[in-house]
Amino acid sequence: MYNIKINFEQKDLAPVLLQNILPGQSLLEVILKEDIELHHNCGGVCACTTCHLYINKGIEFIEEISDKEEDFIDRAINPRLNSRLGCQSVLLNGTGELEILLPDQTQFLGE
Repeated sequence: MYNIKINFEQKDLAPVLLQNILPGQSLLEVILKEDIELHHNCGGVCACTTCHLYINKGIEFIEEISDKEEDFIDRAINPRLNSRLGCQSVLLNGTGELEILLPDQTQFLGE
C-alpha cells in the first residue's frame, strides 16, 4: 500500500494526502477516484499529454517509462526530468511514499 501526497501548482489548492492506496493502479486512476481534477483527454491510453504530472518523490515505485510515453512527454507543457503521464504511471507491487505535483489544470482549457 502507498501513501501519496499530491501538491498543486494552482495556488488556491491545498495539498492532499492519500493513504492506503493499492498497487496496480495508475496515478490517473487513483487521482480520479479521489475526485481530484486531472485532465485525460484521450481516456488514459497514452495518446495525449493532458494527464502530465511531476513525480517529486517515489519514482522507484512506478513502472519504468516506455518509449511511447517518453515521446508524448516531450510534447507536454513544461516537461521536466521527473515528468510522467498519470495514465502510464502504474504503482508497482509493494509499499512506499510518493509525492507528486499536478500542473495547473487551467492551462489546458480549450485543448
